[in-house]
This record gives sequence, C-alpha cells and structure tokens, in this order.
Amino acid sequence: MRERPIGRQIQNLLPEILLILPEISKAMKYFTKIPRNLIIVASLILLFQGCTVLDQVNQMANLAKCEFRIASVTNLTLSGVSVQNIHGLSDLSITDAQRLFRGITGSTFPLVFILNVEAKNPNTASAGMNRLDWILFIDDIQMTSGSIPQAVTIPANNGVANIPMQLNLDLKQVLRGKSTDAIINFGMNLAGIGNKPTRFMIKLKPTIMIGQSQVVYPGYITVKTDFVSN
Repeated sequence: MRERPIGRQIQNLLPEILLILPEISKAMKYFTKIPRNLIIVASLILLFQGCTVLDQVNQMANLAKCEFRIASVTNLTLSGVSVQNIHGLSDLSITDAQRLFRGITGSTFPLVFILNVEAKNPNTASAGMNRLDWILFIDDIQMTSGSIPQAVTIPANNGVANIPMQLNLDLKQVLRGKSTDAIINFGMNLAGIGNKPTRFMIKLKPTIMIGQSQVVYPGYITVKTDFVSN
C-alpha cells in the first residue's frame, strides 16, 4: 500500500485540527503573540503526541493566571555573619563585629540569603513551568540575575508552591563606586527584615515546554511582597 503524501494526511486531519484550534489559541494567547501557522503546528503536535502535550498546554494556560509574591528572606548572612535577627551593629557580638570589619576591609563583602517566592494557583487544575528566569532588585538597584532550570508544579485550587532561590552577592562588586560606609549600611539595613522583605523586588520570566518546543513568557512579571498576576 502506498503511503499517502503528508499534505493529504494533514488535509484529512483538518476537521480535528479545527476542533482543537480554539483550545490551543486560548491557551497560547495568555503567554505570547504566536503566528497562526505556529498555532496550527502546535495543533498537529497535539494530535500526534496526544494527552501529554494537551496537559502541557493546559498547564501553560493555568500558569498565566497564577499569582506570585516574595514571601520571605531567610538565612541572611553578611561576610559569613548571620544577621537574620540583627537590627543594628550594637546587636552583634564582638567576634561577629570583627568578622564584619574584616569582610568590609577585604576584597569582597558577600551577602548570602534565600529568597522564598510563592506561586498561588487559583485554577481547578495544576499549573507548571519548566524554567524560571529572574532578575533581583533591592532598593530598585539591579543586584543579580539567574535562572531555575528545574520544573515547578503549582497545585490547583489556590494551592501554593514555594520557590526558594539561593542568592550569593558581592556587595563590593554590586555597589562599586559607593563608599565603605554606604556598603556596610546597605548590608546592615537588610538585617532583621525576615518576613517583611519590602525592599526586594524580583522580575520573573517563566518558560514551559510544549512538545519539544519552548514557549517563553513575553516580558517579565514584576513581583513584590503582595500576590500579583501577569
């Protein structure tokens, strides 16, 4: 039996493609402006690969409705000294004060902490992403950027997923040109912020896989301490 040309196969599948086009289009319009021919390709992928891709499309649509916030900053250290619960230099022990002094007079002044970002899913089905790019700001100063290459799943029905980000910054590099006093004051002013990291802002760019293709969120979602969506 002769194999039918691919064009004839696609023609025969057109009725099914047209049935699922609205679902694909609806899901993708939340994420980015995708040409119609790419939507048709996505539909073909869906037909040939089945439920797995359909689930990815649904997760993408659900992700677009999720809300994000910075929940807390934990394990905050300056030059190896824990300042998580410190409110000023007078709260430091003599040993820790000496370590801070050695840090600020040395070649680097490391600030290390975990930034906990929460994602809340209001949908009745789970949402997810395969990668998350981010840019961190403190006091509107861009501090650093990076990405989380692991998949993240956000449970349904207002479920919340915590996304911990391990940050390691050299304040002398980030704040180059600033005086020594300004650098140490910047670091110490972050001490004791705990569950009120109001000086922090992070911009997020999620990516999700549809079949073998990456679909990237256009622009960034700006996230502070209150839940926000795109």
